[in-house]
Amino acid sequence: MIVCQKKTLTLAINYCYNNYMNIKSLSKSRKRAPGAGRKVGTGKFREPTSVLRVPASQSAVIKDFLAAYQKKKLGADLDSVGDFSFPVENATPLAIPLFSSKVAAGFPSPADDHVEKRLDPNDFLIDQKDATFFVTIQGQSMMDVGLLPGDKAVIDRSKVAAIGDIVLAVVDGEFTVKTLSRKKDGSIRLLPANSTGAYAPIDIKEGMQFEIWGVVTGSFRRFK
Repeated sequence: MIVCQKKTLTLAINYCYNNYMNIKSLSKSRKRAPGAGRKVGTGKFREPTSVLRVPASQSAVIKDFLAAYQKKKLGADLDSVGDFSFPVENATPLAIPLFSSKVAAGFPSPADDHVEKRLDPNDFLIDQKDATFFVTIQGQSMMDVGLLPGDKAVIDRSKVAAIGDIVLAVVDGEFTVKTLSRKKDGSIRLLPANSTGAYAPIDIKEGMQFEIWGVVTGSFRRFK
């Protein structure tokens, strides 16, 4: 009887030891190899992540905070526009003299021999009146192409946007003016035009709301 108990105890010890070694070996095999996992910059926040233990009751609060942080960060690069307006209906045509470049410095003479032609600003800026509207530029993300805060950008919804066009786009409910581009993988990217580096390109990813509202065909501004 005593021999039987000793034999049973030995078997139990061997069984536990073998299980322990199997678990230890499995744990080692599951360790990530260098470079394994999601590439840096491809996640939701486009930056490295780390594991953090938080109270279960606060997980929803933290998720909401991170979502708000992401939206704020995206909003800084969007540089939203404002003040939508439309061309005046039945506006009286204008015929303002367009003076030739040979006119000397100073106030040009109104003599007909100095007038190259007469220009209607509406005809110059607007190709299709029913499909055109104006937006006010608010930030400096497109200053390198001459779009400054306060400028009125002319938007034509009848034109089909092509890569390289400056467009008015909607990204997650926010309007922005950017240059339409495409990445090597075919996905859409919106590019700023500000050489200071203050604005980052906006990559349109799955799950984001995105729509092109029109092509920017021109702009105008007042100095006084």
